[in-house]
Amino acid sequence: MKQPKGHGFFDGMLLGMMLSFLAGVVVVYLLTELEVIAVSFLELPQIQLLLEWSRRNLGLSILPFGITLLLYLHSLRSLQRQLADNAPLEEISQLEHLNDVWTSLFFGIGVIWTAIGMRSALLYALGEPAEATQAGAYALLQRLVEGGILTALTTTIVGGIGGYVMRVIKSSLLGTRLSRYYEAQQQQHASRVEVLLSDIHETLDTFCTRANVGCRLQEGQ
Repeated sequence: MKQPKGHGFFDGMLLGMMLSFLAGVVVVYLLTELEVIAVSFLELPQIQLLLEWSRRNLGLSILPFGITLLLYLHSLRSLQRQLADNAPLEEISQLEHLNDVWTSLFFGIGVIWTAIGMRSALLYALGEPAEATQAGAYALLQRLVEGGILTALTTTIVGGIGGYVMRVIKSSLLGTRLSRYYEAQQQQHASRVEVLLSDIHETLDTFCTRANVGCRLQEGQ
C-alpha cells in the first residue's frame, strides 16, 4: 500500500532539511577545527560549551561520525519508502544490508579512532623519554590529555552508544514492517511452488491419459 503523495512529499522535504542541516553543521565544525574559520556563540553559552566539549573530546572524529550518520539516515529513509512501495525482495534486502553496514561502520569508527588517538597520545607524551622521566606522573598525564587520550576514549563511547541507538531506531521504525514483508514474500514463494507442482501434476495426468498408461501405472503400484 503506497503512502499518499502529499504525506510522502512532506516526509521527503523534512528529511532533506534535516540532512542539509546536519551536513552544514559538520562542515562548519570541520572548518572550525582546522582553524579555517572562527565561530563564537557568546550570546548562547550552552552552544559554546557544547562546541568546546566537542572539539576537546571528539576532534576530527565528528566528521566520519557525521558522514556515516547521514548515510544511515538516507538508507533508512530509502528502506522505509521501498517498503511502502512493496519493492522487490532484492532491493529491500540490499537496502537493509546497507543500513546494517552503516551501523557497523559507526561502531568501527569508534574503535579505529580510539586506537589512533591512543597511539597519538602515547607518542606525544613519550616523545622525549628523558623529559618524560624527569617531569613526573602528573606532567605525563597532562601530556597524554593534550595528545588526545580524551578523544580516544570518548570516540569509543560515542561509537558504542550511537551504534546501538541506530539499531534500536531501525528495529522500532521498521522491524515489524520488515518481518511482515519477508513473511509475505515467503508465502508468495510457497504459493508459486504449489502452483508449479500443481501444473506439473496436471501435465503428467494429461500425458498419461493420452498415452493410455494410467491404468498400467495404477496396477503396477
